[in-house]
Amino acid sequence: MGRDAEPHHGRSGPVPVTARLIRFNKPYGVLSQFTPEGRWRGLKGLIDVPGVRAAGRLDADSEGLLLLTDDGALQARISDPRHKMEKTYWVQVEGIPGDEALQRLRAGVLLNDGPTLPARVRRLDAAPALWPRDPPIRVRQHIPDCWMELVIREGRNRQVRRMTAAVGHPTLRLVRVAVGPYTLQGLAPGAWDDVASPQDYRKDSCSRLSSKR
Repeated sequence: MGRDAEPHHGRSGPVPVTARLIRFNKPYGVLSQFTPEGRWRGLKGLIDVPGVRAAGRLDADSEGLLLLTDDGALQARISDPRHKMEKTYWVQVEGIPGDEALQRLRAGVLLNDGPTLPARVRRLDAAPALWPRDPPIRVRQHIPDCWMELVIREGRNRQVRRMTAAVGHPTLRLVRVAVGPYTLQGLAPGAWDDVASPQDYRKDSCSRLSSKR
């Protein structure tokens, strides 16, 4: 599909092209960049779209939703913590976090680079229906584990893993399931699709308002 701006009679210059926004279900072992590093694969070969870059990062040993765009301003809006776009994670941790540990996460925990902002967190009643991880997680026979949902607005390096470790529950598996309004729903590991960018949402909203007048 071509993405060149079309001429618009009566005005000078091209019609602005809507930013392209892609959601990708990043598998374990894949970096949030197109070039590989060491034992980790890059996005090349998984996403065959020229000109797009990751909006934010997701560590190679984490899985789930990664957004990519060809628009620098949109990339900054999604990834910059100042815009307060929430990121939702399902986290499998070692042990069963009690109310005190959950409250510490909600209030903010002290890390080596400063305290975290308050987070939303809850224990999940059952393990979420996810694909098997390859390779599987390390399992200790005599130590139980638990799944939590954790929602944060920051994006520090390995923040979720450091947060759960700080309250005594190391992360075993980490899957990002949402960034703002965008979710993993219906997307298999390694698959990607195009989604409406925030500009598209604004245009749709304006069209609906205009049609009501």
